[in-house]
Amino acid sequence: MQQYNSIKTRYPDALLLFRVGDFYETFGEDAVKAAGILDIILTHRNNGGDKTELAGFPHHALNTYLPKLVRAGQRVAICDQLEDPKQTKTIVKRGVTELVTPGVALNDDILQARKNNFLCAVHFGARSTGIALLDISTGEFLTAEGNTEQIDKLLQNFNPSEILISKKEKNSFAETFGRQWHLFLLDDWVFQEDYAHESLNTHFKTTSLKGFGVDHLHNGILASGAVLHYLSETRHKQLGHINKIQRIAEEEYIWMDRFTIRNLELYHSQHEQAVTLLEVIDKTLSSMGSRMIKRWLALPLKNIAKIKKRHEAVAHLVQDEAMLDKLQGYIKKIADLERLISKVATGKINPRETVQLKNSLEAIIPIRQQLSESSCTALKKLSEGISPCEALGNRIKEMLMEEAGTHIQKGDTIAPGYSEELDELRNLATSGKAYLDQMLERESERTGIPSLKIASNNVFGYYIEVRNTHKDKVPEEWIRKQTLVNAERYITEELKEYEVKILGAQERILELEQQLFGQLVVWMREYISPVQQNARAVAELDCLCGFAQLAKENRYVAPVMDDSTEIEILNGRHPVIEKQLPPGKDYVPNDVILNRDEQQIIMITGPNMSGKSALLRQTALIVLLAQMGSFVPADSARIGVVDKIFTRVGASDNISMGESTFMVEMNETATILNNLSERSLVLLDEIGRGTSTYDGISIAWAISEYLHEHPARAKTLFATHYHELNEMSATFERIKNYNVSVKELKDKVLFLRKLEPGGSEHSFGIHVAKMAGMPQQVIHKANKILKRLEQSHSSEELTEDLNAVQNEMQLSFFNLDDPLLEQIKEELVHLDINTLTPVEALMKLNEIKRMLSKNKRASS
Repeated sequence: MQQYNSIKTRYPDALLLFRVGDFYETFGEDAVKAAGILDIILTHRNNGGDKTELAGFPHHALNTYLPKLVRAGQRVAICDQLEDPKQTKTIVKRGVTELVTPGVALNDDILQARKNNFLCAVHFGARSTGIALLDISTGEFLTAEGNTEQIDKLLQNFNPSEILISKKEKNSFAETFGRQWHLFLLDDWVFQEDYAHESLNTHFKTTSLKGFGVDHLHNGILASGAVLHYLSETRHKQLGHINKIQRIAEEEYIWMDRFTIRNLELYHSQHEQAVTLLEVIDKTLSSMGSRMIKRWLALPLKNIAKIKKRHEAVAHLVQDEAMLDKLQGYIKKIADLERLISKVATGKINPRETVQLKNSLEAIIPIRQQLSESSCTALKKLSEGISPCEALGNRIKEMLMEEAGTHIQKGDTIAPGYSEELDELRNLATSGKAYLDQMLERESERTGIPSLKIASNNVFGYYIEVRNTHKDKVPEEWIRKQTLVNAERYITEELKEYEVKILGAQERILELEQQLFGQLVVWMREYISPVQQNARAVAELDCLCGFAQLAKENRYVAPVMDDSTEIEILNGRHPVIEKQLPPGKDYVPNDVILNRDEQQIIMITGPNMSGKSALLRQTALIVLLAQMGSFVPADSARIGVVDKIFTRVGASDNISMGESTFMVEMNETATILNNLSERSLVLLDEIGRGTSTYDGISIAWAISEYLHEHPARAKTLFATHYHELNEMSATFERIKNYNVSVKELKDKVLFLRKLEPGGSEHSFGIHVAKMAGMPQQVIHKANKILKRLEQSHSSEELTEDLNAVQNEMQLSFFNLDDPLLEQIKEELVHLDINTLTPVEALMKLNEIKRMLSKNKRASS
């Protein structure tokens, strides 16, 4: 326990798995945690009168229990016996051999094959914030620097398992990025410039970081240095697969803030059992491809040339079905090269995985051949990045058995013919039965005992058994070892010598196989870079084949990409919703045409449930798919490259931060209006509905006018219930009214889901309530109230109300303070009631009402 406590003191933040004999034990608070998480028995041990909690599991079950602890958010220190207990007369030497945390894991049972497992570090600088992201299981090391919105977006995209921050920045991080992340706090000194540069240059064996193009990212470098420091602290020393660091160049990708990523449900949804875009479009066949397509979705391209290369490759694969089938067949045979070569670097690969690596390299050779012979330039270029690594494959084939196991325990790892010494030892071990049979025959003939038997046990090894009826014939040189009821057991000098030779051979076989396999793994490290390059090429090809498969299965077409600022989608469909429709029901497609000169803002009105929100989302998703390099769900699409996508879709409270639905809505909308560009695509759904009707109309009107008058002239789809906004098209030339059509049939409403020119005057909210099963009494009452309200808010009524207000003002002026009197006079003098539209009358009434209420509060 003294030894345990001294080791535990060095790892106070970790749950310590302490190897004792054949078990990993936990003690004290660790035992209580482990028992709860692993559902194992919690017992107690008395140590000098102190009761200590105890919980443990067999050492061979580590891969079963370790993932459960890490997934529960625990940092786990694995403390092993560092010497053979038989070789010491004192307490066995022990030490921590590995520290496994949620962000630092190489165990397949902890990792998810189709997802990256990123360790992240964030550092707040004076002018910008730095971020570093590392997946130790693949060797990907990324860094970036920017404002907190950019860092927030990257956190949403990469979803790290663990984030490292300075202790002093704990509160700042929570306030800026939320409290949902798994954090680990580092000492402030870790984020020092000199230390970070030294750590990175030492690791990469460089004198400068200029070659990686990250030397100007001051805060990004500090975050990257913290990541390497943490790997050192967690006992991860063999990191040859982390051989470069890349900058995430924000300017090369479409900008999407976290609201947009959430609203479009790209990777995950807030609704249970909802299907995400990634689930629909991921047709990849390998783990590497699946991880890469998620990256492509997180970072859609803006470079037309790169986008067109992907489209070219997908088009070729769609047309050449035979080639597509062949390539997909080869890809299925390829294991996770990224993670296998990372295991080579860290020395954690086993013989079976090494054979998988060899088989995967063999499957790459025909892929390279196919691509190099292709008439498609993009695919031919891809073949140039593939190295056959023939020497590596041949060495593994020559050295390892094809059926090699996961552990070197049974002597079945090194192939026959590779080592003369090993072959001799195996012959000795396997020829034992024949030798013993010969010995038995010889001794039986010499002694005249017909029923001799040779066997062995764990107590005294090999022995000769003689039945009691023949024990008087036993030679004097035989040594009696055990007496049974009907027999006696003896040993001989020859038998003991042979036993030593057999057991020695088995031990030497195991030792020699471990030695030879260890040498192979060290030699294989020379091939880390080319294998990683192959992995990237296969992943990219897998994504392109997946896009081709997606296009074939779902009637997607190649979009035309250009430098214009126009979007022209004909008969576009929502890629996710169309897959969820019941059999036999087709998605109703729609055209969307947007440009900065004639149809900049489309104001979409229409009933609840008619498909306004779906139309907004599908436009964004079609643009995203096109700029990822995929074909799109439409009859045709011409897309001028978009650089930013903003959405304000749906309502959600942020209660934990003290923000109402309306506050969240205004925050998101403010972000949009403050970051507009000429190539932005803006999607607004029901802006202003979180407050009173008058306020809501006023805000929606003002936002629409701002977008129209802004120099960027951002392309905008605006879905709204405020039919009064249809009036805007008469004043603002680039605002066009459309509605999602319905057909009224007596007491029913048929949703046609077709976008048509012109505004709509009804929301049919009561019809939707009826469809939802609202009690008949409520529906009847709602209809009555609706008719009364419609009558009382006609255009004439509004004008009369305003006239009445003017008259009342004249009678009440003596009650008003002079400043307010002047202000209202100014408002009324310039007011022409006869030319007012209904919505303008509503807004003016609301404005005067607010002025009066303010004055009333001030007077009281």
